[in-house]
Amino acid sequence: MNKDIQVINETIKEQSAFVDKLVSEVGKVIVGQKYMVERLLIGLLSNGHILLEGVPGLAKTMAVKTLSAAIKTKFQRLQFTPDLLPADLIGTLVYNQHDGKFTVKKGPIFANLILADEINRSPAKVQSALLEAMQERQVTIGENTFKLDEPFLVLATQNPIEQEGTYPLPEAQIDRFMLKLKITYPNQGEELEIMRRMARMDGIKVNAVVSPKDILKARKAVDSIYLDEKIEKYILDIVFATRNPEDYGLEDLKSLIAYGASPRASIYLVITSKAHAFLKKRGYVIPEDIRAIGMDILRHRIIVTYEAEAEEVTSEDIVQKIFDTIEVP
Repeated sequence: MNKDIQVINETIKEQSAFVDKLVSEVGKVIVGQKYMVERLLIGLLSNGHILLEGVPGLAKTMAVKTLSAAIKTKFQRLQFTPDLLPADLIGTLVYNQHDGKFTVKKGPIFANLILADEINRSPAKVQSALLEAMQERQVTIGENTFKLDEPFLVLATQNPIEQEGTYPLPEAQIDRFMLKLKITYPNQGEELEIMRRMARMDGIKVNAVVSPKDILKARKAVDSIYLDEKIEKYILDIVFATRNPEDYGLEDLKSLIAYGASPRASIYLVITSKAHAFLKKRGYVIPEDIRAIGMDILRHRIIVTYEAEAEEVTSEDIVQKIFDTIEVP
């Protein structure tokens, strides 16, 4: 097995060579925000959608736009508003008077990277129009079903502070996002660099350094990364502790969790931990990969009770306690 892992290691080192180029190109525009850029790459390598939450002005939109420019992919920004209709998103059937037939007019969702800006500004019928595209990677218009080009990724942003006129995302849709990121303010040194770099009239040009083929090839390499049975057991223990905390000596969490994480959490922990190992140029997963990515996978999959809300206990507090308690292999 050790020989096999050595071979995988060498392959991963080769295949992950483009990551440094990509991070460097994105770094021309995005100062700091290492956590956000790394998670965007993990989403790309894991074929999973990402929900970014943070106050306005933290470069959420710019990071997605810059990443798209560096990958030679088709990018589409969709501004979600209360008057948006599903047809504005996926497209519609247009009647042609000359031949009396309906033709399909495809919507902006037919791109590679979709930025759903302020996704919680639109009503449920528009949000649900995204569900088929996110899960099945296809769109149905009338009687026609169209496959979406790979890579296809929905990167949605929401503003946590201004809740007037917003429509909270339903649990079924939140669960379809592989990662939920909490974006925070830059530190003083980073902000100084942002001021110097961005307070100029001329824009910074981003070059395409990676092709979609490179990304699809890298995904195959991510699949080949070795995951030990002990790591699989560790993942299961973490997920099951969100459902039956009393089985893991966490009786005090029982009254705080209304619903634990779904099986998607287990699947995504496997995929993203492999992607995290890939970024670290490793051919095998270690517990630190699980701990690094676990909060982003679980924070939006644990529904807390009214009792937890009254005690001001968040899902993040619960996840942290689980990680602190479950024995690391």
